Amino acid sequence: MRGSKNQRGPWRVLLLAMALVATVGLTGCQVDIGGQTHPSPYYLTDDVQYFAPGPEFKHDREAAAQREAAQDQALTR
Repeated sequence: MRGSKNQRGPWRVLLLAMALVATVGLTGCQVDIGGQTHPSPYYLTDDVQYFAPGPEFKHDREAAAQREAAQDQALTR
């Protein structure tokens, strides 16, 4: 009985090691190699995380229309 238990031990260790390697391989971690940051395997399906800078005030046309309306009211008084 004792011999059969010892023979299962190396297979369990091998199976555990293979599962660990598979888990690490499938996680898709971002890595840094030689100063270069390499993306995860899922970088093509990730959401966009950079937005180009735009105007700080988003309502330029509305503000211009309000200034024009205020000038029109000032002229009619």
